[in-house]
Amino acid sequence: MTARYGGRLAAIGATALLTAAVFVLPAKAETDAKAVIRTYSDIALAKYEDSLTTAQALDKAVDALLANPSAETLNAARDAWKASRVPYQQTEVYRFGNKIVDDWEGEVNSWPLDEGLIDYVAKSYGTESDTNSLYTANVIANKEIEINGKKVDASKLSPEFLSGTLQQAGGVEANVATGYHAIEFLLWGQDLHGTGPGAGERPYTDYDLKNCTGGNCDRRAEYLKSATTLLVSDLQKMVDDWKEDGVARKNLADGDTNTAISIIFTGMGSLSYGELAGERMKLGLMLHDPEEEQDCFSDNTYNSHLYDAIGIRAAYLARYTRLDGTVVSGPSVHDMVKAADPAIDKELSDKLDVTVAKMEAIKARAEAGEAYDQQIAEGNAAGNATVQAAIDALIDQTKSIERGVASLKLNAIAFEGSDSLDAPDKVFK
Repeated sequence: MTARYGGRLAAIGATALLTAAVFVLPAKAETDAKAVIRTYSDIALAKYEDSLTTAQALDKAVDALLANPSAETLNAARDAWKASRVPYQQTEVYRFGNKIVDDWEGEVNSWPLDEGLIDYVAKSYGTESDTNSLYTANVIANKEIEINGKKVDASKLSPEFLSGTLQQAGGVEANVATGYHAIEFLLWGQDLHGTGPGAGERPYTDYDLKNCTGGNCDRRAEYLKSATTLLVSDLQKMVDDWKEDGVARKNLADGDTNTAISIIFTGMGSLSYGELAGERMKLGLMLHDPEEEQDCFSDNTYNSHLYDAIGIRAAYLARYTRLDGTVVSGPSVHDMVKAADPAIDKELSDKLDVTVAKMEAIKARAEAGEAYDQQIAEGNAAGNATVQAAIDALIDQTKSIERGVASLKLNAIAFEGSDSLDAPDKVFK
């Protein structure tokens, strides 16, 4: 497998991310735009705070697993991981256009990964890669590894070692050592079922020091704890960046107002089109490849895609329901588009709802027993059609996002693209 930051790197060269807006708003609209930017920032803060809260709960669940390994504590940690994905996926609409978020995102959500870097793998995984000398380094089993021809001390699997040395070791993006998906692998193990039923089946005894399976249970526990500690600290940083004096918020509040409004649409359109419709969905469907699903160890992909779509809609409507049930809302780009062209606003609002409904149809199939990797399997006409319908809805809503941009007389924004959508022949070369 080759890694990419949420699919982003596969699209480089297909499109640019942002063309700055140069329109000039009248005085009243300028005031409204500033309020829109503030709401956008307030919702970002709320989403990252909820992501932090659920990551802290995951960290505690991991503590319980390591203190008393059992099927129950392992399943509780897995449930906590799944819960942590719900608010986080809704933040991904902030990546595109907000450079500070995109630069940081690789630490927490890089995928897919060459899991042989981290731990033991099945024979079917293979033993070497033409592009990654650390393909089967198995740092949990080895206290010394070689990176770029140099021996590296790996005796301490500390947070600092994972983030400072192992993450993207050797300059290889497939060497994902931190974040949600490294933790996912450590909780589930490899999914060896292909496009058949079943997720990863790592036994809880992989963490049982008295009845250890898989070997090196003490180091596996050290790695998992360091990874969850890092996730919490990384999310705390992003929370701080969106607080009143945080750099992410200040970049928008103190910068050009027109460009800030463009950034909101950039996030919506780029996540809708190149990232989600293209790299995360169409590519896997074209290849019928379970390795191209985002949450490939846990079979939680259907939820991650759904909450990405919900996050796109929330960015437009400026409305987010927090984990505690409170609602953060306020002036929105929806209000601006509605004032400029009510018909376009209705068109876009309706299409955002359609996309969420199509994602919910994928979830319904998954919860009925047909996981996402089964839905994209070759020969599964009904499953393929359900996924394709969501892809089509994402593409369709992107066209209306472009119309929303035009209604505000913004310069056209070049949303992120994907070879799977823009040049499908390249996918098979």
